[in-house]
Amino acid sequence: MITLTTKDLLPDDGTRGTLVGRAWLPRLNGPAVIAVRGDGVFDVTASFATVSALCEQEDPAAALRAFKGERIGDLENLAANTPPDRRDREKPWLLAPLDLQVLKAAGVTFAVSMLERVIEERARGNPASADAIRKEVVRLVGDDFSKLKPGSAEAIRLKQVLIEQNAWSQYLEVGIGPDAEVFTKAPVLSSVGSGMDAGLHPKSTWNNPEPEVVLAVSSRGNIVGAALGNDVNLRDFEGRSALLLSKAKDNNASCAIGPLLRLFDQTFSLHDVRRMDVGLTVQGADGFVLEGHSSISKISRDPTDLVAQTIGPVHQYPDGFALFLGTMFAPVRDRDAPGQGFTHKRDDVVTIAAPQLGKLVNRMRNSDECEPWTFGISALMRNLAKRKVL
Repeated sequence: MITLTTKDLLPDDGTRGTLVGRAWLPRLNGPAVIAVRGDGVFDVTASFATVSALCEQEDPAAALRAFKGERIGDLENLAANTPPDRRDREKPWLLAPLDLQVLKAAGVTFAVSMLERVIEERARGNPASADAIRKEVVRLVGDDFSKLKPGSAEAIRLKQVLIEQNAWSQYLEVGIGPDAEVFTKAPVLSSVGSGMDAGLHPKSTWNNPEPEVVLAVSSRGNIVGAALGNDVNLRDFEGRSALLLSKAKDNNASCAIGPLLRLFDQTFSLHDVRRMDVGLTVQGADGFVLEGHSSISKISRDPTDLVAQTIGPVHQYPDGFALFLGTMFAPVRDRDAPGQGFTHKRDDVVTIAAPQLGKLVNRMRNSDECEPWTFGISALMRNLAKRKVL
């Protein structure tokens, strides 16, 4: 069982930054856009019907500061009421902080995760084969691409060498080639927030968390803020075939974002994102503990390049989008038998943390055990219209 507190949700500098989120308000039978401030949590839906609409403002942080809103309570009470096992459905609880933004993700943006994707491909989803293949891939390819610019002349020469050695892979193509891998992670409104259960496909036997930074991007391509995300990954599904990517990535509750969206202002900027360290802890009911981190400073493609490859003349997002930046963390530590590597077990608690963004905490369950997703776009529009905020 997860216990969620204010300390988990807030950055190290507390409410000094501009923090926005969403909460379910039972009295309205729908969600509210909330501002989290030092003196409480405020419903600002009357001015910004959706977080997407707020992100469309010329200066979202200034726009939010200019509107007081209606106080709905303390963050501590909302946090305590969020985990599904202890929730009082007559009281408000927290949701994922994004709504109408399309949920996109960039893959293979770090050297370590790129190598693991090559290993998955060659292992055909079998974790028992991964260790031997990992050693062979590192022998052929090496393990440090941090200084190699994707699409550069050096990358093209390396590609030719690997082809000649029969070591080329589709994952290396997007890792060091000119075109980034950007895919749709999950449907609009389907993400879960901090304190909620995150989902794994019940047929998966080899899977892992992917701690990432998630950018909030407006319809004009402006990066306006950031949150934490878990791009839950099924290594066995994707390893069998890259064409199973959607099944590996998009399942009920398999996209976690939170705890709050921190908008860019004088306290927080894209520069802070570029040098951010994202920590990961997995605590199992069996006593197993796994720790790791992902440093955005080691990313192969700058966040602005990934955004530019997502939106532009060939693709528009009228309500904006959220972009997972990718992870360098690929767990290989054995959990059970030697050579089997890491995979989740039921009730693992995953904590993804960054000093500037707080903690995203989720309990892992099978997707068919998680709360079903029932409140979609049409339900949101009807609810907002009934409340006369559209």
